[in-house]
Amino acid sequence: MRNARRSSSPIEDPARTPTAARRGSSVSAPGAVGGRLELEAWHKARLDPDFTEERILWSRGFRFVAGIDEVGRGCLAGPVTSAAVILPPDWMPRGLRDSKLLKPEERRRLDIEIRSHALAWGIAFVSPEVIDRINILRATLLASTLAAARLPIRPDALLLDAVSLPEVRVHQRVLVSADRLCASVAAASVIAKVARDRLMEEYDDLYPGYDLARNKGYAAPEHRAGIDTLGLCPIHRLSFAPCRDRQQMGLWQDAAADAPSDPEEADDLVGLEPELVD
Repeated sequence: MRNARRSSSPIEDPARTPTAARRGSSVSAPGAVGGRLELEAWHKARLDPDFTEERILWSRGFRFVAGIDEVGRGCLAGPVTSAAVILPPDWMPRGLRDSKLLKPEERRRLDIEIRSHALAWGIAFVSPEVIDRINILRATLLASTLAAARLPIRPDALLLDAVSLPEVRVHQRVLVSADRLCASVAAASVIAKVARDRLMEEYDDLYPGYDLARNKGYAAPEHRAGIDTLGLCPIHRLSFAPCRDRQQMGLWQDAAADAPSDPEEADDLVGLEPELVD
């Protein structure tokens, strides 16, 4: 370029803290071996998932590859929900993306197509009571384990987003932002999101005043205002900071939450094959 002047000093990356320098390009992943996962530069740039990871596993003899993803981990109310999906080789619905990048009407359309064409799919809910008892990380791993166990076809391998399932004795591939990379994980994110959203809309009818139909249990201002006015309802997570020091109001004392109960989850675990879960 004419009249352009080249800098004599080299261009360097921004300064990094000593801790970040030691860790390198990785992110926290409490459910993964070692607690961290390597982060590739292109992870966040990818928006359209494909079958690259699935094809690698298929080429190695893993016939049924299931993608697993969860939704609702950071909510103040409602269950954490996981889904597992095994897609037919190289079939992907038009417009499939990470569910967080889609409009509600797009998610609902994709949910119908995925359930209709998938080789297998499974969904599991873990209730707020269980979340409070075992913590949200363990509840997320439990939901993902149950979703895999509920697949009518036993998977040969799993693709997971940032967490591994230590109790599942199946080959696992853990990726950062897997719902943006892998078609099967993106499909799982969609059906998990649609299933949980529908449940939260039903809860909004049971427990009005928190705007659950719109915020889906997340800490939106309207949800917090409802907590300030009404107190807590039976589906709030008492172990989460905004709920921890509050009381459940008498208004909801006789109401019963419809999320899966502990005995139901225990039955699912008892029925798992030894090869799948220790």
